[in-house]
Amino acid sequence: MKACFIGAGNMASALIGGLVAGGARPADLCAVDIDAGQRDRLAARHGVATHESPEAALAGADCVVLAVKPQQLPAVAASLAPGIGGRLVVTIAAGVRIGDLSRWLGGHRRIVRAMPNTPALIRQGISGLYAAAEVGGEDRELATRILGAVGEVLWVEHESMIDAVTAVSGSGPAYVFLCIEALEEAAIASGFPAGQARALAVSTFAGAGALAAAESEPPAVLRARVTSRGGTTERGVAALEAGGLRVAMREAVAAALRRAVELGDESGRAA
Repeated sequence: MKACFIGAGNMASALIGGLVAGGARPADLCAVDIDAGQRDRLAARHGVATHESPEAALAGADCVVLAVKPQQLPAVAASLAPGIGGRLVVTIAAGVRIGDLSRWLGGHRRIVRAMPNTPALIRQGISGLYAAAEVGGEDRELATRILGAVGEVLWVEHESMIDAVTAVSGSGPAYVFLCIEALEEAAIASGFPAGQARALAVSTFAGAGALAAAESEPPAVLRARVTSRGGTTERGVAALEAGGLRVAMREAVAAALRRAVELGDESGRAA
């Protein structure tokens, strides 16, 4: 596999780093970015070639990964269109639909749309992927390899579900960080100094998440195991339920989903 990344920011760096760690040769990967500082940092960190413009970079690439901000994508795609050929294009730009990207690429349809999340930066992410009808099995395997370099991969059958992935796992780390923040504040209110409160909150979430990932039982069963009848956990969980935790989480995902759809509409009108 020879891949060219358009954009050399944090997510491109995470994907390239994951691929190299998984056995890809740095010589088979490259990145394009107008920011010299970004290029220099990426080259120093991963040993890949970097370019200011895409012409030379595209020449040997089997796959192009679009890792630029959504608002930059119409202009970037238009500049790539003459040289894109029949290459697989993987886009990780949030809210940009395949139909719009295809239009900006001059009708190119060999496109996979992906939505990774920020834990990809430590190779603990999960990415939702959707493929246009023109994408074959080998292309799906290639896209899986690229996004799988930074965590789990989940293919969806309808493009609209990428907006739902965005609302759940794309935005989800912020929901978790908010819960960590709230537990840390509660620990401080219980008398712990800030450092200890942070350690308790962060380790509790990290450990519980790791346990949930390691177990085959659903979260409800794991929760029940911790919740002894008449004990402290039962009282705490009851307070969370009374406070509307489940409703608030559903509303958070619904609100994020509505905004994801709005962003797709706005992106489609952009060019």
